[in-house]
Amino acid sequence: MSRTPLRRRTALLALPAAALLALIPGTASAYPGPGRVTGDIITHDPSMIRTSSGQYLLYATGGGIAHKTSGDRTAFRNGADAFSSRPSWWRTYSSVPEAWAPDISYQGGKYLMYYSVSKFGSNTSAIGLATSTTGQPGSWTDQGTVYTSNSASDFNAIDPNLFVNDDGTWWLSFGSWWTGIKMIRINPATGKQLASHTTRYSLASRPTGTKAVEAPFIVKRGGYYYLFASYDTCCAGTGSTYKVKVGRATSVTGPYRDRNGVDLMNNGGTPVLESHGSVIGPGGQSILKDADGDLIVYHYYDGNDNGTPKLGINLLNWSSGWPVAY
Repeated sequence: MSRTPLRRRTALLALPAAALLALIPGTASAYPGPGRVTGDIITHDPSMIRTSSGQYLLYATGGGIAHKTSGDRTAFRNGADAFSSRPSWWRTYSSVPEAWAPDISYQGGKYLMYYSVSKFGSNTSAIGLATSTTGQPGSWTDQGTVYTSNSASDFNAIDPNLFVNDDGTWWLSFGSWWTGIKMIRINPATGKQLASHTTRYSLASRPTGTKAVEAPFIVKRGGYYYLFASYDTCCAGTGSTYKVKVGRATSVTGPYRDRNGVDLMNNGGTPVLESHGSVIGPGGQSILKDADGDLIVYHYYDGNDNGTPKLGINLLNWSSGWPVAY
């Protein structure tokens, strides 16, 4: 399984918070390599869930939403696409058409998968929703669009992530480039935007320089809400500059600030993973709470394999109050 060797993991867990803060990487060489995974590991924007039977279901960018399974979190095998027949509305937003950046979760006795349809580099985009009782390919029922953007919008409706708060409220964060990461309130009964609460919140932005921030993912740990996002440029093989950063807040709607107190709305973000060695442009991340701790699941471009996009999995340590990959 893709886990840190027990001796190293035990030593890390025994460190005081101040020592763990010192381990937050300041140089590329300080980042850990991905845990060991085998089999069909070519992927982009992975979202993974562990079922009650212990099977890992992974969905990712591509086709009718690409799919993999694993029984041990190490060996992965390709399966059929989520959609054997692609919904006709996809063609309104992409001429390909294919779906990007799915987000899978299990809520209220069923699986939900939010996903995006768009042309690359365009903000004529849509977030869709599909539901299933099993989470398996071919079982998904498309529920249509949840939120859309167009060329007149100052945001981009892609890269969705559902967060269910302790108080039972549902929130969907999303966004890519333009004015950054947004969030809306979701009706748990429908999985669509709550009609009585239509505020679109702004969580992270890069008002100066590049606009490159996308792929939000929110978790709550230790009284704080943590917003993970991918920064800079993906999808360029060994030329990719993608990296994962994080900020935290005491309210789900923000403001999110990094470890130095800089607001994520003003170019803030504490690094979690960046390029190191042959691991180039890690990003497109999701977080999975597993039996042995939180996992960060992501893609990277393999510098030893002509920049092929591959699956990366690492554990996270929260002892310092900030996520540290190991």
